[in-house]
Amino acid sequence: MFSYIVRRVLATIPVMVIVALFVFSLLYIAPGDPAAVIAGDQASPEDVEKIRTNLGLNRPFLIRFAEWFFNLLQGDLGTSMFTGMKVTELIGQRIEPTLSLMLLTLIIAVTIAVPIGVLAAWKSGTWIDRCIMALSVAGFSVPVFVVGYLLSFFFALELDWFPVQGYVSFAKGFWPWFETLVLPAVALGFVYIALIARITRATMLEVLSQDYIRTAKAKGMSQMGILFIHALKNAAVPVVTVIGIGIALLIGGAVVTESVFAIPGLGRLTIDAILRRDYPLIQGLVVVFSFVYVLVNLCVDVIYTVVDPRIRY
Repeated sequence: MFSYIVRRVLATIPVMVIVALFVFSLLYIAPGDPAAVIAGDQASPEDVEKIRTNLGLNRPFLIRFAEWFFNLLQGDLGTSMFTGMKVTELIGQRIEPTLSLMLLTLIIAVTIAVPIGVLAAWKSGTWIDRCIMALSVAGFSVPVFVVGYLLSFFFALELDWFPVQGYVSFAKGFWPWFETLVLPAVALGFVYIALIARITRATMLEVLSQDYIRTAKAKGMSQMGILFIHALKNAAVPVVTVIGIGIALLIGGAVVTESVFAIPGLGRLTIDAILRRDYPLIQGLVVVFSFVYVLVNLCVDVIYTVVDPRIRY
């Protein structure tokens, strides 16, 4: 198992190098002259040239990339052009709300999606199955911001159960923290629940038709034992895979969700950086999101070895 984990860790290194190269190239592949775009329409040629010099655009690409990558290895993501602060400091100030939102969304989604996916497979062809699949289709069809606005309207404005917008740090108490995040987490997790539930149902249907399931039934094992001990364990690999892949949905959806609910996280910071054309901050945020996604996929690969030991070899 240890050798397998080492191989997977080593395999992530070239992936991160390629990601870093692509992220750094954003400044160069963006349409138009980045220096002119940043300077604005009223800027003089001298102002544009000054910005180009500050960005290093008049220097060879490979030299700039080598310097930037060396700084990246030391944890230096550069300096924001708009605020003058270190990118790492800006990200550090905003990372708690985003991590809290993603973690709560993941917990809610997995807690709801896996049981209803198992239930849909168990009750395949019945009205229960059809209702769950209809909700899954709705989850795929309705955009995150629409779900967010609907939840805000009914549960925040009409019923006054939760705050409309904002974020309260976990340090100020669990319940205030939970109140500000439950609606955004449900909105963000709606499509995630649909995805996990559909994959769980499809995989469970295949597993439930296997001979060892019929043997377990013949031995008199309870239905819950068959579903959650034998069937779900053997269906876990595809489910774990889609949970890991779905992290990308959470990262992308967090940008929209944080805007709808005015959560001061990395999603809002990304939108602000794009609107201000703050290229160093955009690069730093993309690197962080990419690193998180690669790290999650590495964790998923490790979980595979626990669920199915044959994968180690």
